[in-house]
Amino acid sequence: MSKSILTKREKEIFNLLVKNKSTKEIADILKISEKTVRNHISNVMQKLSVKGRAGAVVELIRLKELSL
Repeated sequence: MSKSILTKREKEIFNLLVKNKSTKEIADILKISEKTVRNHISNVMQKLSVKGRAGAVVELIRLKELSL
């Protein structure tokens, strides 16, 4: 099995993002700050060389890191 490019936390955040949760909702669910949520999302976008959350979601689905 190939190693995931996402950390466990990044995966949790993107799984909530595809369920249409807001940054605040994700922060509340995971008991972390909104800034931390945004940092994780930003880190993933950098890893994938994409602009925007939607681009990251599309790329993660393409890489089979995420499913809808």
